[in-house]
Amino acid sequence: MDLLAKLEILADAAKYDVACTSSGIDRSAQAGKLGNTMAAGCCHSFAADGRCITLLKVLMTNVCTYDCAYCVNRASNEVPRAAFKPRELADLTVSFYRRNYIEGLFLSSGVIRNPDHTTELMIQTLAILREEHGFRGYIHAKAVPGTSPELIDQLGHLADRMSVNLELPSQRSLRLLAPEKDKQHILAPMKQIRDSIAVDEDTRALMRRNATYMTQVNPKRKERAFVPAGQSTQMIIGATPESDFQILNLSAALYRTLSLKRVFFSAYTPVNDDARLPDADAVQLNREHRLYQADWLLRFYRFDVTEIIDEAHPFLDPDLDPKANWAINNLDFFPVEVNTAPLESLLRVPGIGVRGARLIMRARRTACLRESELRKLGIAYKRARFFITCGGVYAGRGADFSPEGLRAQLAAPVKGGAHGRRSAKTTPGQLSLFKKTETPEKLRAAGKGPRALDAGAPSAADGSFGWQRALEPRTTVAV
Repeated sequence: MDLLAKLEILADAAKYDVACTSSGIDRSAQAGKLGNTMAAGCCHSFAADGRCITLLKVLMTNVCTYDCAYCVNRASNEVPRAAFKPRELADLTVSFYRRNYIEGLFLSSGVIRNPDHTTELMIQTLAILREEHGFRGYIHAKAVPGTSPELIDQLGHLADRMSVNLELPSQRSLRLLAPEKDKQHILAPMKQIRDSIAVDEDTRALMRRNATYMTQVNPKRKERAFVPAGQSTQMIIGATPESDFQILNLSAALYRTLSLKRVFFSAYTPVNDDARLPDADAVQLNREHRLYQADWLLRFYRFDVTEIIDEAHPFLDPDLDPKANWAINNLDFFPVEVNTAPLESLLRVPGIGVRGARLIMRARRTACLRESELRKLGIAYKRARFFITCGGVYAGRGADFSPEGLRAQLAAPVKGGAHGRRSAKTTPGQLSLFKKTETPEKLRAAGKGPRALDAGAPSAADGSFGWQRALEPRTTVAV
């Protein structure tokens, strides 16, 4: 099988894994080596449907010994199978990087033979990138549950971020849909990654302080930091009956005990016929969207899970975002005076984000803030006005300051956008790297739309054009 055919199969097989983030770390370019990493993230370019396309997101192989009910790559499925050799994938990554198609690599894999063998293939790939090519770009690697601690340690010193997919919110669901997987085998590498990150950070901090009276001898070769961008995980939502209350409590526990950077929620996509799976064509994405909003409140707005949701109401309100729902249920906390309220109170106001709250704190030192000033600061004033006073004057004049009245003002369906998996409010699946996407620009380029280009111009509507060109030899390269 040629390299392009492997890429088409394995890139398409990786599209259901959403645990793909920006880098979170800074690493400058270095003479004689390739690439750099920015904390602002690898995600600088987006496709027409809103997907970030700057990471090469691919599987090492879609061959898998497991038979998880929800997975398109499960052992019992008759799908085309392929596997990269470590050098093939490493050279492909560098080739794409040199052509400015990507800024990093997201590498996952099916379980071929066993977890240790799979991880060894991934380690060989990353070692070629880091040591032979001197690649300093961002790499996110998936840790396979059941891998030996020694191999997890090697992989962690080659990757910038690692993730172990929790897959399902409970052991019972895991036993039902993925019987070969075990909760302890999933949590063990997550705990090892957490501990190794902490030890690595403490060791490097001590070395920077030079807190010793012994003669300093620099090692001949500096060891890379262990997973400097931290770890994340992913849960599938909607394939099993767990409530939002259970999911958010689990997320909070993961942040608290395993120091995760991010928990990703992936709306269940039906790709298999299996009696164990829900009998539905697709799961609406509104629930996934509300869970992400609630997760944001936990991580950045200093909310507790018990403030967002409770056991008596185990699912998030589909018509109100969680912050607005909390505000409506706690009207005794409002209105808040924007010119004197502490940061903690401003963060509770719908329409005022973390950045907006900090800008308010800074701006009110020199001026009394009113509507015009708040709008200039980028506050969502149409939402915030119901919960604030400006100079002692209630900003939501004329509104019914009651749960029913404010709910009528703030209730709105989740907007899915004009493109992509959210536009139809269902989960049709992420687009392939090779799937054609018709946009006005592509239609013009193909001579089918207004202001069409010359008929002799190459068509950009072929999604595989740029990727196939990256596989062709090229003598002159600008890095």
